[in-house]
Amino acid sequence: MYNVLVTKKLPGNWIDYLKKECNVMLWEDIYPPSKEWILQNIEDKDGALITLTEKIDKEIIDHAKKLKVISTYSVGYDHIDVKYARSKGIIVTYTPEVLTDATADLIFGLLISVARRVCEGDSLIRKGEWKTPWYPTFMLGTEVYGKTLGIIGMGRIGKALVKRAKGFDMKVIYNSRRKHEDIDAEYVDLDYLLENSDYVVIAVDLNESTYHMMNEDKLRRMKKSAFLINASRGQVIDEKALIKALQEGWIRGVGLDVFEREPLPKDSPLLKLNNVVLTPHLGSATIETRDKMAEIAVKNLLLALKGDKPIYEVR
Repeated sequence: MYNVLVTKKLPGNWIDYLKKECNVMLWEDIYPPSKEWILQNIEDKDGALITLTEKIDKEIIDHAKKLKVISTYSVGYDHIDVKYARSKGIIVTYTPEVLTDATADLIFGLLISVARRVCEGDSLIRKGEWKTPWYPTFMLGTEVYGKTLGIIGMGRIGKALVKRAKGFDMKVIYNSRRKHEDIDAEYVDLDYLLENSDYVVIAVDLNESTYHMMNEDKLRRMKKSAFLINASRGQVIDEKALIKALQEGWIRGVGLDVFEREPLPKDSPLLKLNNVVLTPHLGSATIETRDKMAEIAVKNLLLALKGDKPIYEVR
């Protein structure tokens, strides 16, 4: 049997499925294992099934003398030194596609929530501060229907957002590394997108070129009436610049599912701003999606261990 390391409990019965063919060393806690624990337990393992909270760097890879595959329970793989792993002959697999729709749904939920002040209104009621039943200028939000949606990145999630935007009769413009002919949206340069969008959604991977791509200069280019939505990776936005933009009114509001530091620090200025909707990295957090991710992560691991082609391999 294969010896494998698993750094999180998974939904459904997929750990039991894995145990039929492997000796499993499982980290039982909901909190991420320490690097020391991984180093202590990975040396004799043939495979590792990890999540985005575990950083697999050169030191760990060098310590894993028998490792043949790293299967990550995520669509992103910036927490793995993929280039170095592959140089050592280690296959890296991931779980794209299955979480596309769940993430796109959440993005639109954030967009509508911040535009229509849903969370602000909920908080008002819970605090007992709803004093007047109704009046014409009470808690006015912003329309979504018919507005311009700017999407930065046009991968699977970007394309799913185009479909949802059409239901709101939005004009969709986008910027990506290349023009896509198979979508009903207009390709524009990034500055034009920022200057003309009512809603800007970030849907890019995190890499050297996208780290802090939304910096002070880019935020200042957005319309003062515009909203920014991010459910990709927190480090794509310069959070200090974003806080300044919100405090000084460069943009109208923001919806965030990801942050530069997770969990978000308790002293973050974002927590004190009313024009912000925050969710704790819930992009793929549906029962159906998380179970399917577990299935793919486990099957990717087993296929690669047996020398077969995994369902999704990082290239």
